[in-house]
Amino acid sequence: MSSSKSDWDKNCRSKYKERDKRFSTVSDLIIDPLYSSEDVKSWNPDDELGYPGEYPYTRGVHPTMYRGRIWTMRMFAGFGTSEDTNKRFHYLLEQGGTGLSVAFDFPTLYGCDSDDPRSRGEVGRCGVAIDTLADMETLFDKIPLDKVSTSMTINPPAAILLAMYIAVGEKQGVSPDKLRGTVQNDMLKEFIAQKTWIYPPGPSLKLVTDIVEYCTHNVPKWNTISISGYHIREAGSTAVQELAFTLADGVAYVQAGIERGLDVDEFAPRLSYFFNSHNDFFEEVAKFRAARRIWARIMKDRFGAKNPNSWKLRFHTQTAGCSLTAQQPLNNIARTTVQGMAAVMGGTQSLHTNSYDETLALPTEESATVAVRTQQIIAEESGLANTPDPLAGSYFVESLTNEVEKQALDYINKIDELGGMLRAIERGYPQKEISNAAYHYQKQIEVDEKIVVGVNAYKSDTKTSVPLLKITDESESHQIDRLNKVKAQRSGDACAKALDKLTADAKADVNLMPAILDCVRVYCTQGEIVKALKDIYGEYADPAYL
Repeated sequence: MSSSKSDWDKNCRSKYKERDKRFSTVSDLIIDPLYSSEDVKSWNPDDELGYPGEYPYTRGVHPTMYRGRIWTMRMFAGFGTSEDTNKRFHYLLEQGGTGLSVAFDFPTLYGCDSDDPRSRGEVGRCGVAIDTLADMETLFDKIPLDKVSTSMTINPPAAILLAMYIAVGEKQGVSPDKLRGTVQNDMLKEFIAQKTWIYPPGPSLKLVTDIVEYCTHNVPKWNTISISGYHIREAGSTAVQELAFTLADGVAYVQAGIERGLDVDEFAPRLSYFFNSHNDFFEEVAKFRAARRIWARIMKDRFGAKNPNSWKLRFHTQTAGCSLTAQQPLNNIARTTVQGMAAVMGGTQSLHTNSYDETLALPTEESATVAVRTQQIIAEESGLANTPDPLAGSYFVESLTNEVEKQALDYINKIDELGGMLRAIERGYPQKEISNAAYHYQKQIEVDEKIVVGVNAYKSDTKTSVPLLKITDESESHQIDRLNKVKAQRSGDACAKALDKLTADAKADVNLMPAILDCVRVYCTQGEIVKALKDIYGEYADPAYL
């Protein structure tokens, strides 16, 4: 009988062969042959673990977690025109979805109208096209905004799209204080990873803070920033980098809110996070648990927050799009299931499961239904929702959580030394770290150190044909025709007056949300509003760090 890990290694393990393999996580954290109490010797469960719903929230932000309420099944959707996406929204709600999440096309993400020459060929292709309030009215037709929460993945023009949503609520008779949802509004990660930007970092951060300030006083149930690690991970980061850079972004946003004059406990409870769930099950669970613990301590110790709701890291999860393969696409159902289970075991508040065909096209109704059913099976059949944080106390999970936390804090401290995240971005630090990590992982795949089923192992010559969603050219033509009709029917004088007021407010450096709302209400286009602000703030050019 072995009395220690070293005894076991010498007396037992050494007599057996292991596979000729370097055992590590997807992010390349080395995994030991065994974990025992020796790996958590200095670990104090009272301080590091606690109980669900109690500081430091390692085990979850709610005492009952999914015994009280299943996570929100918030399926990401958007394509073609607002009519097309409205039909998909109704379909997803009918299939059991419990929240909406809007995917916008590239012109909308970049603040371009559908009739802009730069938009040609992209209108409605990778999301829904939104040019004016008229499109937003159609998008949410017969969807009561006081009953459904909505997440909008939009960043540079986030203030404009949020203003449109508020205006739709007004037209439905739903006051802003009744609206529930999230706007991503995370510009720092855009400069790091996703690369949709319009204005330079300074003005971009000012607009983010305008939303935080405005909603704190006027739209109190709205999550003002969805601080997003998802796109950082999709760009090729490790799990540790995703966690560290995302939390460092959060620190920058909290600091900006405080510098604006807001009390931290006024706005911090409405900050939320958005994480990726990748293939390495235990690494992802550890990441989510470490995220809550780090954030709770940052908010309590660094920023002096007194309200426990300010300490709680609430997050949405999306399964890893970058993990899906065009080869043997049905394998993606299994990948998504593993990733969804990791998100649930890690304590997510809402979840989107990717569709198996997303490497080939936007999801069909059938593939979207399979994705929803995957969540429902996890919720109703797997048993994972029966108790909070079921992996708590596992030597392996607790040791991995501690290691992820340690390495993430090392990154956060480095960013502090550089002068904060805005300065780190200007110097290209997170961009370089992600680029190096992505290159390292790709090299591991190329030499078969990391296996991707169907890509570099278990390949098949048999071609799998799956039905694909086609976005037609007529969709773009229809959208441009609608935009021209709105322009013809609106009051040109009212638009000009509203845009002049917006320009004046931008020069005066006041909160721009009221002026943007006035522009939206008279059907100024997104592109017109963006141009007015470009004239004041200028445009950002990527320094292209390598």
